[in-house]
Amino acid sequence: MVDVEVLGPASWNTLIHLDELPEPRSQTVFARATFETLGGTSAGKALHLAELGRSSHLTTLVGSDAAGRSVVDALSRAGIDHDAITVAGASERHANLLTERGERVSIYLSVPEADLEPAVVASRLAARVHDARAVVVDLAGWTRELVTLTGSRRDLVWTDLHDYDGRARFHRPFIESAAHVFMNADGLDAPGDFMHELVDGGASVVVCTLGAEGARAVDAEHREWQVAAAPVERIVDTNGAGDAFLAGFLDATLDGADVGTALSAGAGQAARALTSWHLSPLLDDVRDDPVAERTP
Repeated sequence: MVDVEVLGPASWNTLIHLDELPEPRSQTVFARATFETLGGTSAGKALHLAELGRSSHLTTLVGSDAAGRSVVDALSRAGIDHDAITVAGASERHANLLTERGERVSIYLSVPEADLEPAVVASRLAARVHDARAVVVDLAGWTRELVTLTGSRRDLVWTDLHDYDGRARFHRPFIESAAHVFMNADGLDAPGDFMHELVDGGASVVVCTLGAEGARAVDAEHREWQVAAAPVERIVDTNGAGDAFLAGFLDATLDGADVGTALSAGAGQAARALTSWHLSPLLDDVRDDPVAERTP
């Protein structure tokens, strides 16, 4: 039995650090640094929960390729309790363009073809989900089929909508099944209004991360909360900061913290992600350093 069951993507990513994101035209761009490392929103959450000492388990999909083997190796070497379900074909892979200001473009290179019977996977996960104190269900085609696995226990479910625009139908099962909803402000003109709508729809807390401006939350009584970003001496890489925030908030909530205290815990854990080239400092000792920064 673990406290947190995490369901969703782990990927193998190529990170490309640039001075500026390229304009939409033909051009030659020189990278400041580039390297390959573990990615995926669920892998990020599992890593940060482990760093916090919170017992957790990750269930993810990998393909039968070299990238899948790299994902499994990185998770194992970082000490993450996980179940990597192998499917035929390619693993999830991204190419991420990043700048020091926190800008990011994530390009999906491949995603696993989930040739799974949802009922088979559900039976495999049923005991874990039943015994967990929280279940994080991240966005993926295969998790969309499983999001109802928790039955009537909506209070157990946490989900992360990322840059949801408030309209895409794909996200609705996650929203309708989760009591704890996270997102960022990139896809919405009025995130505050949408957060209150989610509470009206049954969410007990909605959190919107705002990058360098911190984060805000709305609780079940429609009270609004806000926290500043935790100071960081030098931001190395913004990849994984949102996943770290959710992990810190979740860990504090399971310890009995109120929304304000949990927001502060989330901001503190997000700062941990910003100091590492990888999703989490847990990977610093088990992954190769990135190619040195250089000037063309």
